[in-house]
Amino acid sequence: MSACVPTRADDPRREEHSHEPHSPPPARRPRLAGADVSASIAVFLIALPLSLGIALATGAPLQAGLVAAAVGGLVAGRLGGAPLQVSGPAAGLTVVTAELIHQYGWRTTCAITVLAGLAQLGLGLLRVARTALAVSPAIVHGMLAGIGVTIAVAQLHIVLGGIPHSSVLDNLRELPAQLARVHPAALAVSVLTLALLVLWPRLPGRAGKLLRKVPTPLVAVAVATTTASLMGLSLPKVDLPSWSSHALAALPDGPVLGLVAAVLTITLVCSVQSLLGAVAVDKLVAGRPEQSAQVGRSDLDRELLGQGAANVVSGALGGLPIAGVAVRSSANVHAGAVSRNSTMLHGVLVVVAALLMVPILELIPLASLAALVMAVGIQMVSLHHIRTVTRHREVLVYAVTTLAVVFFGVLEGVTLGIAMAVGVALHRLTRTRITHDETEGVHHVHVRGQLTFLAVPRLSRTLHLVPQGADAVVELDGSFMDHAAYESLQDWQNTHTVHGGTVELVGRRSGVRIGEPTGPAGLQALAAVAAEESADCRCHPWTPWRNHQCEIPEAALLRDGQPGDAQGTGADDAGGGAAPSDANGALRADGTDSTGGRGGIGGHGGTGEPDKVSEPSPTGGDADSLARPDDPQDNTADAHEDTGTGAATDTSRPSARQLARGISAFQRNTAPLVRGELARLAREGQQPSQLFLTCADSRLVTSMITSSGPGDLFVVRNVGNLVPLPGHESGDDSVAAAIEYAVDVLEVRSITVCGHSGCGAMQALLASEPGAAQTPLRRWLRHGEPSLERMSDEDRPWARLAGRAPADAVEQLCLTNVVQQLEHLRAHESVARALHAGELELHGMYFHVGEAQAYLLTEGHEDRVFDHVGVADLSA
Repeated sequence: MSACVPTRADDPRREEHSHEPHSPPPARRPRLAGADVSASIAVFLIALPLSLGIALATGAPLQAGLVAAAVGGLVAGRLGGAPLQVSGPAAGLTVVTAELIHQYGWRTTCAITVLAGLAQLGLGLLRVARTALAVSPAIVHGMLAGIGVTIAVAQLHIVLGGIPHSSVLDNLRELPAQLARVHPAALAVSVLTLALLVLWPRLPGRAGKLLRKVPTPLVAVAVATTTASLMGLSLPKVDLPSWSSHALAALPDGPVLGLVAAVLTITLVCSVQSLLGAVAVDKLVAGRPEQSAQVGRSDLDRELLGQGAANVVSGALGGLPIAGVAVRSSANVHAGAVSRNSTMLHGVLVVVAALLMVPILELIPLASLAALVMAVGIQMVSLHHIRTVTRHREVLVYAVTTLAVVFFGVLEGVTLGIAMAVGVALHRLTRTRITHDETEGVHHVHVRGQLTFLAVPRLSRTLHLVPQGADAVVELDGSFMDHAAYESLQDWQNTHTVHGGTVELVGRRSGVRIGEPTGPAGLQALAAVAAEESADCRCHPWTPWRNHQCEIPEAALLRDGQPGDAQGTGADDAGGGAAPSDANGALRADGTDSTGGRGGIGGHGGTGEPDKVSEPSPTGGDADSLARPDDPQDNTADAHEDTGTGAATDTSRPSARQLARGISAFQRNTAPLVRGELARLAREGQQPSQLFLTCADSRLVTSMITSSGPGDLFVVRNVGNLVPLPGHESGDDSVAAAIEYAVDVLEVRSITVCGHSGCGAMQALLASEPGAAQTPLRRWLRHGEPSLERMSDEDRPWARLAGRAPADAVEQLCLTNVVQQLEHLRAHESVARALHAGELELHGMYFHVGEAQAYLLTEGHEDRVFDHVGVADLSA
């Protein structure tokens, strides 16, 4: 949802492009768009055979599937909060519904569906929809996989010409006997259906591309039905009794606890599947700009209310339980639907078919529907999901949930899966590695992980390996210590120092001391904030790169024989305190800012004092700093570089020591964790999904703000995150080459252009003067001049932030530059080709450094709004 606000209150010419916050955008399309009509037909052709097949798999009357499909389209489509999600009888509910019908009968099952709908309405009114998303994806995927296995095993008996049994174990036990009495005609029709399901989406050539537009399930069932009719095969077929004898819901009859458990199971499965489906639809829509401009983000609480109302109506009318269905929703989005009208119209088409197409539907062999549903069940065991949970080390949760669902039931399986997920989380929290070694008479105790009471016995045993009176260094690599661990470590420290020994407590990075080296004050500070200020280094843990940014005070530099140098960033900058100021002056083409200090494209290098020189950052230098060619400091740096002849780096310089320490910390702490993944990437090659084009500013840590890792992003950084137009590069094809390589060779699925606050390149553009000397920097920044022209064009609406106007002209230009560079991207041949084929998405992003806040561009017809990404969005 984009919160549109007036761009500038003092410019009446621009107010006409805005509207009141949270008000709907002006109507721009007819009430029933052609795209919605075509999408509804595509969804109807998929829903019709699937609804019949799912009803067959549950053992319910076949009309119940049609009732659920119609109600899902009309009621959930009209009242739900996900406009493009299609609801109906879902394969994920097949096992649950089949068990209820077997245990309580069909009419009581309908009553249970009504009660589950009422429970969903209550949950929707309590606005707890997002709570369901807290369930681990491994549990959800495991639940679906278990249901898929159950469906596939049961339908296999119908495919072979037999009758399925009530449980998976019975179906497995009877399978050998069923194989011995295969019905050839049923097997032939089933094999034909499965073959078409596999081969139809893979038809080659231009003709195949046209044929693939016809839904695969419809083709498979229609061809199998026609073949069976033409060959005169004697097979059980669809039998739709008269609607006058259709069974409706009755008062529930059975033990109260059993009915309550049944209602909770239906409520849980329907709600979780629908809410996760709504989130998935949002992601699909976000990747299609022509639809995202007209369709807002799903309202999950409203979606839960819509699903509850649909289940009440479906149960009352004798229909199956309803949930959001991934296959139909995906087809709806890809068919180009732009409103909820497509979902509702598909429901109308189902009603028409149920009333007027009964003679045609009764020609469908049950074996063909069983093969269709069996294929859906097999697809629910997704290899992609298995790889994902394996990569995140949650395969145990997935396996336990899957097996428990198969052998015990859905509710029991989900409960066991949640218990296993909690156990895995506790194990990770309490897993602590404690080692001891001796080097040159100094005993080193390494503690990696969180220190809780569970680790106290191992910590105590390891600490007592240190002889009395010896020098000891305790390295604590963790961010949490409970009271029991604190007291154990403090008592040992006090005892060891009393007997003449020394204890030094250090943080994650070698050489960074925490508190006093021998007294308990350092340990108290450690327990309080995990990394207190020390005499030599004022640092705070703030990211996974704990103590990464660090200011070396002048006193420490003097003691180390490095007088006169000062770090360009302060302690607050490193520790998550006040962000560097964005008002350091515009960067000039010669590398200095307007105050005379050393500048950076990010705008944080200058101090306003020309007699001080910024020291390179602890990470090996600021990527944005533009030093003078004749700077003596640079000549010194060149003299200390390793030329590849075996000369070691001069570690007497603070920056060199910090670089070496950082590399050492990586080899010690991080390399063992990522070595396996990097080895896989080395074998398989890189396969990134995104090209991330951003500024060279040192404060933009792409892996941090996107939560990505090795192999995820193909990153291109330059001054000002500029994309030169094709033909305007003037000899520098590096950006165009990277774009072509990412799109054509790596086949990335998305490209993101990311700007940021306080960009020195944008400041330089605003401060540029005509006729100035053409330095390399000025020649490069000319690629940003179209952004200046766009911002000054009164006929174009300004790009802006949701909730507030841009702070100043620099921020306005930063936002406008992202929009302009996206247009430059579209001019590149490889990008235009991929966009036309629907294989690529373009995204705009703005990162406010001082607020640590990311904004994503929401593109409409007139609005270019950067909407903030919050915690709620990430949890979705």
